[in-house]
Amino acid sequence: MPPETTGSGDPDQTLRLLWRDQVPPSRRRGPRPSHSVDDVVAAAIELAEAEGMEAVTIRAVATRLGISPMSVYTHVPGKAELLDLMLDGLYLAMPRPPWRSRRWRTRLTAVVVANRDLFRAHPWLTELASLSRPPLGPGQLAKYEHELAAFDGTGLDDVQIDATLTLLLGFAQQQTRAEYAAARQSAVSGTSDEQWWETNGPLLAQVIDASTYPRATRIGEAAGAAQGSAYSPDRAWAFGLARLLDGIGTLIDPDDAG
Repeated sequence: MPPETTGSGDPDQTLRLLWRDQVPPSRRRGPRPSHSVDDVVAAAIELAEAEGMEAVTIRAVATRLGISPMSVYTHVPGKAELLDLMLDGLYLAMPRPPWRSRRWRTRLTAVVVANRDLFRAHPWLTELASLSRPPLGPGQLAKYEHELAAFDGTGLDDVQIDATLTLLLGFAQQQTRAEYAAARQSAVSGTSDEQWWETNGPLLAQVIDASTYPRATRIGEAAGAAQGSAYSPDRAWAFGLARLLDGIGTLIDPDDAG
């Protein structure tokens, strides 16, 4: 079964739902529904927060709202469109403070950190959000407009700005996904990375021949000693972000990238 992601629903229906506040409602006969699209989206997000994306089904949303699955289908055509609505709703709720700093590194760092904060608050988003086919709703566009403004005064052209933002967003998503995966692995095993290495390190030292794997042994030991485990999300984040910004700096100010 392919992984669930945004942008896989019917485009016309999805856009109409995303911009429902700007689209005149269709006339329908019968009693007024007891719930709204917003209620369905909120219930789906609550399920994802409590039990993960696997728990989000039309039937589960209906149960949470106390209505029938067919009633949910009167609001959203299916789960694919619901995923777009969930993501766009969280994008719309993101803080968008004005950009006051004159330093481009400060502003771009804030963009990446804001996305990490979003993924950390809703870890299931790391597997859902699509950079190639995002839901073009009010939340997505408000987020995009705000993040693009962080590049004002950098001297980058429009294509460079879009590509640089995509690079930064991909970094935030990938790093948080790795952090989430490590946390889940520790939760399932009941041991932290540090505890795992303390237990297995002596055995590995016996079976791994340093003369056969000289670089892996030397560098692995140095990295492990520096960060206390084979992988440190915080160190990977700090190192990767600094190098990304250094690279971007070669476009913005070739004479002083730092």
